[in-house]
Amino acid sequence: MASRPGILTDWPWKPLGSFKYLVLAPFAFHSTYCMFVKDKSERDISTFLIVPFLLWRMLHNQIWITLSRYRTAKGNARIVDKGIEFDQVDRERDWDDQIIFNGFLYYLAAYTLNGASHLPMWRTDGVIMVFLLHAGPVEFLYYWLHRALHHHFLYSRYHSHHHSSVVTEPITSVIHPFAEHIAYFMLFAIPKLTAVFTKTASVGAMLGYVTYIDFMNNMGHCNFELLPHSLFSFFPPLKFLLYTPSFHSLHHTQFRTNYSLFMPLYDYIYNTTDKSSDDLHIKALSRREEIPEVVHITHLTKPESIYHLRLGFAYLASNPFATKWYLWLMWPVTAWSMTLTWVYGRTFIVERNQLDKLNLQTWAIPKYSVQYLMQWQNVAINKMIEEAILEADKKGTKVVSLGLMNQGEELNIYGGLYVSRHPKLKVKIVDGSSLVVALVLNTIPKGTTQVLLRGKLNKVAYAIAFKLCQQGIKVSQLSNFS
Repeated sequence: MASRPGILTDWPWKPLGSFKYLVLAPFAFHSTYCMFVKDKSERDISTFLIVPFLLWRMLHNQIWITLSRYRTAKGNARIVDKGIEFDQVDRERDWDDQIIFNGFLYYLAAYTLNGASHLPMWRTDGVIMVFLLHAGPVEFLYYWLHRALHHHFLYSRYHSHHHSSVVTEPITSVIHPFAEHIAYFMLFAIPKLTAVFTKTASVGAMLGYVTYIDFMNNMGHCNFELLPHSLFSFFPPLKFLLYTPSFHSLHHTQFRTNYSLFMPLYDYIYNTTDKSSDDLHIKALSRREEIPEVVHITHLTKPESIYHLRLGFAYLASNPFATKWYLWLMWPVTAWSMTLTWVYGRTFIVERNQLDKLNLQTWAIPKYSVQYLMQWQNVAINKMIEEAILEADKKGTKVVSLGLMNQGEELNIYGGLYVSRHPKLKVKIVDGSSLVVALVLNTIPKGTTQVLLRGKLNKVAYAIAFKLCQQGIKVSQLSNFS
């Protein structure tokens, strides 16, 4: 929220909560009805394609979010080396609002503007005109609109909401109050409406232009550098035509420089370019992958657990045990991911954390809980774990913690299998259960003489009981019988 919220800050469908998509339902049903029921002369494929186009935009954004979080966990080419606060995650969770808003306006234009419906799939003249209008008026007007938004009156009421995210993620690019989105849509509508009014609009031009905007927005806010510096050395004028993630990141940390949209030309013309832009670009590219002191190896649980990962949807990641009805609609993607990990699976970095000066990473084995119960899967699972341990050892990691289902004698002797195979390992391997045991033991007050364990005993409870007995503490166990 902005420091002093102005009018039209909240989205009009905010009271609907998760039912906000119903705003588009009447238009979607009507376009589908016309496409499949009415006569061929009345069918309008361009209007029918609005919903698939909106779904593509969501997928495109999610790919960028996942890629950014993966690269953040690795640490290489990272620009701002800080973590993201929980309030930012909450503030940015409704990034799909702007897609709903755009979809509503697309339908409104298709039903009211002459030339905005029954579009051909492609017109080269329209495509060229759209991108020329973007490079000219849109970039110029955006620069001055952006500078105006940094005036204290508009900044405190609107734009400060966007700048609350100093460490950006791709989707930070669309986190603005509703009033700002109205202004942005009017700006980006200039090329599209021109194409409509001149009868040169096409599905390809509309889809390509909005995808270009999404791509550049996501890239500029991704917080890792991916454009090689040699690209600008080979063609120096490119620095006026294409911004970098480092260039825009400086705008979020310095606030008074680098106002341009995607083309830094106007910052150079009006002398608002941050002088450290090139140096930060080179510095970010040279940042190496982070070496963690501790690596925790875990695995997937249920098939839909891929959506609960930090790399997936933030909302689901914050509710790891929640089951949502719409995940059933994702079963084609879920089944595809299961097949892919079954045929070709490799350990991947899920997230990184920092405890004081201690760097920690979580790595996931792409195997599901059910596979740990299959004896014939043990060889494949052990091979993945072994490769992960050797990789951690090569990087210089000090400790590898194994937090795996069925971790024990029947799988790999609590990690002892890998120590026996590689006696020269420098990294220490610990069973995740032993860490839990140590944590519980450290919470037991000194001077305790008796401990009561309730419920069904598992390997953690047995280990706790064994250690307590070694310390001379009497241990009793209470079971519930029906």
